[in-house]
Amino acid sequence: MKHIRIISPAGVIEPNYVTKAKDRLESWGFRVSLGTHVFDQYGRFAGTSEERLEDINAAFADATVDIILCSRGGYGLQQIVDKIVLPTRPKEEWPLVVGFSDVTILHALMSVNGVPSLHASMCKALATLQEDDTTLMHLRDALETGKMWKNAVSASKPIVGGNLSVLYGLQGTPYSLNAIIDKCETAPWLLIEDICEHHYHIDRMLNNLRMSGVLDRVSGVIVGQFTDCDDDPKMNCTVQQTIAQILSGYDFPVIWDAPYGHIDGNEPIMLGLFL
Repeated sequence: MKHIRIISPAGVIEPNYVTKAKDRLESWGFRVSLGTHVFDQYGRFAGTSEERLEDINAAFADATVDIILCSRGGYGLQQIVDKIVLPTRPKEEWPLVVGFSDVTILHALMSVNGVPSLHASMCKALATLQEDDTTLMHLRDALETGKMWKNAVSASKPIVGGNLSVLYGLQGTPYSLNAIIDKCETAPWLLIEDICEHHYHIDRMLNNLRMSGVLDRVSGVIVGQFTDCDDDPKMNCTVQQTIAQILSGYDFPVIWDAPYGHIDGNEPIMLGLFL
């Protein structure tokens, strides 16, 4: 029986989402435990930096934990990522980190250490989606078997990335996309998605990836959902056209409108691993 530890490493979460997610996971046959501070609140955060770090470090230190499920994203992991104590046991025994949005920071941490992680929905989806929801069933399969549903991405390339704003915030740090790509044996696919960002900010962030050389080092780009990112008429194009214009200078494939991001149909996809 796999052991899932639910923690809240970033934003505060509605407690009902955690309890209902726990019930559903247990109904699927998982053993589920909760971080000490999973329900805490400190302003917008799920506890102080020290409390959130305590739960992350405890989850990594517990050799019985197979999966670390982050309850939600929000903001907060950038404050503490450089203080996380990773396991000393063999990397194949590290727990699988699951989540998306701000959890992109933990995905980056895993990727620079050569350990796969799962970009996937979290407690709200587990608590609210219908049992027969396709995305939920794919998540269940991924948690149970570690195998991914068939997707359009080449099986010969790893996938890196996640939330564009979070990736942008990691540029110039030990967890940057360039640092991650340095660890890849072959040029990876880059996954990007975002929510509630200004059109011009998306342009700024992608041009940062262009000028920092990230886009020169990838095999292709998976463009997920840019939810509630409204087109700005003063940009003289749509958000999608902005993305397309920046990517047009590269000779790699682009997958558009992929089912990853801040949507109910956020499909699970493994990062940092050959599929």
